[in-house]
Amino acid sequence: MSRIAIIGAGSWGTAAAGLVAKHADEVVLWAHSQEVADGICLTHKNPRYLSDYELPHNVEATTSLTDALEKIDALLVAVPSSHLRKTLLSGAQFIASSTPVLVLTKGIERKTGYTMAELVGEVLGNQSRICALSGPNHAEEIAAGKLSASVIAGSSREVCTSFRDLLIDRAFRIYVSSDLVGVEVCGATKNIMAIAAGTAAGLGLGDNALAVIMTRGLAEMARISAACGGDPQTCMGLAGMGDLVATCTSRHSRNRCFGEQLARGITLSEYERKTHMVVEGAYAATAVHELACRLNVEAPITSIVHRVLDEGLSVQTAMGELLSRVPGEEFYGFDKE
Repeated sequence: MSRIAIIGAGSWGTAAAGLVAKHADEVVLWAHSQEVADGICLTHKNPRYLSDYELPHNVEATTSLTDALEKIDALLVAVPSSHLRKTLLSGAQFIASSTPVLVLTKGIERKTGYTMAELVGEVLGNQSRICALSGPNHAEEIAAGKLSASVIAGSSREVCTSFRDLLIDRAFRIYVSSDLVGVEVCGATKNIMAIAAGTAAGLGLGDNALAVIMTRGLAEMARISAACGGDPQTCMGLAGMGDLVATCTSRHSRNRCFGEQLARGITLSEYERKTHMVVEGAYAATAVHELACRLNVEAPITSIVHRVLDEGLSVQTAMGELLSRVPGEEFYGFDKE
């Protein structure tokens, strides 16, 4: 018998529950909202996220961390990055030190500069049993059974492959990597680039501008990844280029959609209140900016998004500052050594 817990019943947690349910006896979703938990238990549908998606009957939901974490064989974490530490601290005492953990959350913690897997490791201990999944995996399309692929990275290949076997589906391909740092840095920074891409789209700057932001954003991702000890080649894979393309171009991308609204004068709080969704790139912008400054890595797109969101810089001024930069060598700062 296998019992799998998923902490976080947003869009991605809900879609992941559907994937896991095909390979597990019992899946329990922890939801912050009683409305969401009740809806899943009564109708097998999440009333707030992916509301048309019918979850398998072996998926249940609860607002009790104690109940969700009881006698589990594995744990998936899909809580927004800004709430991850607090949520884990509340449930840490119920999680065995040997329980494998897969991190679905993408982001960098402010002040500490921790990736989400590092944060989970600090709170729960035994870092070797922790891995992370990233890639072009919009929850809406996964729930609809459309083709997607991701990569699971961690220090233990055994743990990575066990989670691959738990989530893999004919339409959801999963690869394995040992570059946990690179995969997580890509997952956090691509959301920032998507805000910039959405803003450019909102300003009507055209397809060429979008391509520029994506390619220069990819170079920025690679520099930051290398400075953190990751492999720049990871940025060419699913967690990097794959997720960057999807997040910067898709109508499902909350980060791109927020960027479009930002160009029209909508604030972050207004957008999140209207959509009931967390814009991870907005929170990652400050954390990655702090990390890049600490590592002495040039990250102009990240810096400008941070200044717009946290320092009140206007979108028009921000775009002018980016365009006033003198172009130099196209590829620099990629060497891990």
